Amino acid sequence: MFFLNKIFKLRDKANPEEEKPFLDHLEDLRIMVTRVVLTLLISTLACFFYKDELMSVIRRPVEQVWVERHEATLPEKEAISLDDWENALTFAEVSAPLGQYDSGLADRWWERATDKRTRRLTEAAILYRASLKLPEDTREDFISSISDDKSEARELALKLLVSKPADNLNAEGNLRLMSSLKPTETFMLTMKLAFFAGIIVSFPFLLYFLLQFIVPGLKEKERKALWPALTIGFGLFLGGVFFAYFFVLPNVLTFFYEWGKSMGISNDWRIGYYISFATTFVLIFGLAFELPVVVMTLVKIGLLSHSMMRETRSYAILAIFVIAALITPTPDMMTLSLLAVPMVILYEICIWLSYFHEKKVKRLEEEEEKDRMARLLSSSNNDSDLDPDPDHDPYHHD
Repeated sequence: MFFLNKIFKLRDKANPEEEKPFLDHLEDLRIMVTRVVLTLLISTLACFFYKDELMSVIRRPVEQVWVERHEATLPEKEAISLDDWENALTFAEVSAPLGQYDSGLADRWWERATDKRTRRLTEAAILYRASLKLPEDTREDFISSISDDKSEARELALKLLVSKPADNLNAEGNLRLMSSLKPTETFMLTMKLAFFAGIIVSFPFLLYFLLQFIVPGLKEKERKALWPALTIGFGLFLGGVFFAYFFVLPNVLTFFYEWGKSMGISNDWRIGYYISFATTFVLIFGLAFELPVVVMTLVKIGLLSHSMMRETRSYAILAIFVIAALITPTPDMMTLSLLAVPMVILYEICIWLSYFHEKKVKRLEEEEEKDRMARLLSSSNNDSDLDPDPDHDPYHHD
């Protein structure tokens, strides 16, 4: 209730000519909430029909981490992709039982299932996996003892022994194949993902309804100027979302992946936890980039001024870093800085924008004052012209 009273006072201060009682403010709040709920409902249902595309988009960062981490352990000069390595491990598992059953059958399978490059990589994978079962000081000698007719596979196996890729990717937690814990979890996650996507899609309308409630009584000219402001606000929101999605989130996931690996813990992440983490993280950055919208709204209604923001700049920067430290889930300075530094830059831009805003308001007030004085002088002159002069009145007699 205290927060609502503050909001209602801000509304009255922004529009002093039309102060409303408490119940009228509540009615405006009800209308605003209804519009927001209906907008979110429509956008969520629309996004639900693109659930497969949304799931692919939200999984991209974690798949990128999985691929990059494992490809980094493969020999660089061999140009082996993670898919190539996974196929080689699969072929190695299939070919071994066939060879024990019938060597001729295994040869025919090799010819039909693989090409020359894949067969070489598979043979190297077989040698590499076999060597890992031996004592570490005997592994290189074992691979080197392979006959010359398998020289290509032997050389590649020696390179694999140096780079040490995972010999069983699923054993370390396959981030591509996340699992759910409940029968209804996947459906609820789909709805949750559609809801977050609906927030992003409908954000301009949500922002418009919110500003329309906080700053009521806008004139026609101000309403027209509101749409460019909303476009800028939506652009800032998308900028924060894309910045987090393409740059920050992959770094954060890499940090957690490497941390778990260094602790000897399998990175077998659950799809529910990951989607909650990723969507919340991305939205935090999107909302953080809305700082100019919040600050300039406070400037417009008179709660902030250029001089106040300039004098308290150091405190604001400290507050930004503290908030960034609280909302970023990783303790490293890099992730904190990736959120705090853009917010500081946006705050500095707001200081300059407030200066130009106050300068414009002052100029308009001076022009209005000049117009008012001119109208007063004109009205005074007209009144003096209408007053009769008794000395020149032909009908006046002493």
